[in-house]
Amino acid sequence: MEAQAEARLKSVQCSSPAGLHRIAYKEWGDPANDRVLVCVHGVTRVADDFDALARALCDEYRVVCPDVAGRGRSDRLRDPNLYALPQYVADMVTLVARVTANGDDKVAWFGTSMGGLIGMVLASLPGSPITRMVLNDIGPALDGAALNRIADYIGQDLRFPDYASGARFVREVSASFGPHSDAEWDKLAGDVLRQEPNGEWVRHYDLALAQPFKAMGVERAKQDEAALWRAWDAIACPTLLVRGELSDLLSHATAQEMTTRGPRPQLVEIAGVGHAPTFVHADQIAIARDFLMGH
Repeated sequence: MEAQAEARLKSVQCSSPAGLHRIAYKEWGDPANDRVLVCVHGVTRVADDFDALARALCDEYRVVCPDVAGRGRSDRLRDPNLYALPQYVADMVTLVARVTANGDDKVAWFGTSMGGLIGMVLASLPGSPITRMVLNDIGPALDGAALNRIADYIGQDLRFPDYASGARFVREVSASFGPHSDAEWDKLAGDVLRQEPNGEWVRHYDLALAQPFKAMGVERAKQDEAALWRAWDAIACPTLLVRGELSDLLSHATAQEMTTRGPRPQLVEIAGVGHAPTFVHADQIAIARDFLMGH
């Protein structure tokens, strides 16, 4: 089992209207295990966010954690306007086909924030491969002020003279993740920072991710929300909705409405945490494990 508790780095080639691009992913657990769990991160995060969760679950699942296009080890898209749900969902369809090639093309899904939106859309499609889904602090209706905060944050070309400065910044802007040890904060920062040839440290994603956010008007936002509610109502697989008690992105009211529609998920709120729970602690991991194992 020890050998299986280390990740294998792999990639799959995907297509977009602008050409081909490579999606990198980490795979944990027995390569022959047909039970697959796909874990997808938030808008500026990376696959490494799921290291603790993957280690805890790789005895039951083959855990697959991709870097979504434009983040981490994956390629940047040639057309920044493609940084949106349709392209992300298409990429995940290709990824799922790759990692279930020897199985029944069914997967469980864990999606944090943006990763949850991708899961919602994919789970809503006829013939979806998703059989069980955890949504981590995300829903069809998102707070406008929180979205504006995220859009401003994404597009800032921040450069740090040393790693310590970058790590302090990540810790400050990620305070809503809740209490973590110094070592945990260091990993959360180190996963999303990289050093440039000139010695500066920058965040490990394409700053052009901000372009679709900035181009979105009020009317488009309303249309997108309506489309996401339609997707939500079409989901039939067992679903667990996790909300940070202090989340400014997913309101308590929206979470409650979600429990009355669509898959009618069980709702778990995590005290003292905002957007979004990191699932690096044993108590949070246990929530995911119990649901995914059908307990």
